[in-house]
Amino acid sequence: MEKFNNFLVALFIFAVAYGIVLVDAAFSNSMYLTWGLQHASIQGEDLQLVLDQKSGSAAQTKRPFLFGSIESRIKLVPNNSAGTVTAYYLSSTGNHHDEIDFEFLGNISGQPYIAHTNVFTQGNGSREQQFYLWFDPTADFHNYTIHWNPTEIVWFIDSIPIRVYRNYKSEGIGYPNQQGMRVYTSLWNADNWATRGGLVKINWTESPFIARFNRFRARACTFSGPVSINQCASNISANWWTSPIYKQLGNTQLGKLNWVRSNYLIYDYCKDTNRFNGQLPPECLKPQF
Repeated sequence: MEKFNNFLVALFIFAVAYGIVLVDAAFSNSMYLTWGLQHASIQGEDLQLVLDQKSGSAAQTKRPFLFGSIESRIKLVPNNSAGTVTAYYLSSTGNHHDEIDFEFLGNISGQPYIAHTNVFTQGNGSREQQFYLWFDPTADFHNYTIHWNPTEIVWFIDSIPIRVYRNYKSEGIGYPNQQGMRVYTSLWNADNWATRGGLVKINWTESPFIARFNRFRARACTFSGPVSINQCASNISANWWTSPIYKQLGNTQLGKLNWVRSNYLIYDYCKDTNRFNGQLPPECLKPQF
């Protein structure tokens, strides 16, 4: 037992030296409100975002990260949520920012929510994929995870992978691996585009709109500047996300991925030839799974 405890202490010291951090504390210890402080709240493990006619609300992590696994349980806005967007994403700052998105587009009562995903590299996005959710995301909390490492980004819902974006940066294709990103959450008025392209507006008689988050976890590498770029990508035991098992989905995961994409994928930029005048982005010609 003493040897095992010594091993754990050594591993902890090694991890701290390399900037590895496990954020499994309450929301109140890892995030803070940035907008809509008059009605949003953070209490222990719980974050509540509110949107009314005066303001939406938002929060962000205290630290930026580079690679790892970011997850939270979310219960989306119930009933008529048309025109609202609940966002949960990673982003750096500036005109050449990187970003990895989960956005949930509200809809009229009884219609399915849309999960909108995207990747920005050096300020360039336009890599959207959208999915109908196959469950009622307002009835209970569900787990939404972004797993990001030097090889690939995988979006998960309740441990089911729905999308993969692989690193082909060596071939001139953008990939977010140089900038630390904070985790952001927000609930806001997007009725100029969110529901049926902006045709359906927010019904303010339904407000206040409330999205609930709990059990935020960031098992990730803390970004401390340029020195972290190599540290967080190194193939060392503390950087568990660089392990070979996280470089490619397994057969069971691929089966689940294909089930979601066959039944619930409603928009894929890689199939939108009209949008790109027949010249699809180069990553669309590369295997992603």
